[in-house]
Amino acid sequence: MKLQYLGTAAADGWPALFCKCEPCEAARRAGGKNIRTRSQSIIDDCLLVDMPPDTYYHALKYNVDLSAIGHILITHSHEDHFYPADMILKAEPYAHLGEAKSISVYGNRVIVDMLRQAMDSSGIEDIEDYINPVYVEPFVPFAIGPYTVTPLPAYHMPNEECYIYCIEKDGKRLLYGHDTGVFPQPTAEYIARTFFHLVSLDCTFCLRPWEHGHLGLPNNAEIRKEMLEQGSADQNTMFVINHFSHNGYTIHDELVPHAEKLGFITAFDGMIIEV
Repeated sequence: MKLQYLGTAAADGWPALFCKCEPCEAARRAGGKNIRTRSQSIIDDCLLVDMPPDTYYHALKYNVDLSAIGHILITHSHEDHFYPADMILKAEPYAHLGEAKSISVYGNRVIVDMLRQAMDSSGIEDIEDYINPVYVEPFVPFAIGPYTVTPLPAYHMPNEECYIYCIEKDGKRLLYGHDTGVFPQPTAEYIARTFFHLVSLDCTFCLRPWEHGHLGLPNNAEIRKEMLEQGSADQNTMFVINHFSHNGYTIHDELVPHAEKLGFITAFDGMIIEV
């Protein structure tokens, strides 16, 4: 599997939209990998994870043919991960594709309801020919072509069952673990009995420890240690940190050496990992 990180920031981006704090100013001065857009990834150039407002920019920047995408996994309903208004642009008269090509959008009940509401208010009579909302249940695997996907409950929002995802193809297994704090017990138990070749973890608060709704690098190190000890990862497993906020204070260039010492790759916009 090939995983490309199209965007690696939390909701505000980095530098944040209206912010003049020192971490944002440091990112502006340094440029390059220190500039981060809202979180989104793509697997094997065909399976999108999340649909933030920056999707249009990502498609232009990284030459993603959105017309060819048939499936999107959504983690939760926060706007930096799901912007349903853009989904309507899949249909005529916004997109001229000849024969209608449906796109399936997988998520929890809130995601399905939000998407159906956007579809109903679009005024497009045949909108369901273009967009297919799909509710997926926690711990129930489902197939997307060659992929087996299992939604796992995250610890993120008190009023919504947010998901992280286990994604498997050709004997390789990826844990896509953003946005979540310390894993809920049932999710931790699932991970304990499952081997992963690539683990991508939330590191919103960078060097700061954090457990509620998001994580920081100290928490990531604890998760990695536990996974190695319980056999759900080994020394060949790649560990990546992703989803960063300027409230973590540490720009990419400063974060990399700390992460390397603890066995982590620090994601940046456009980065590609293959397993």
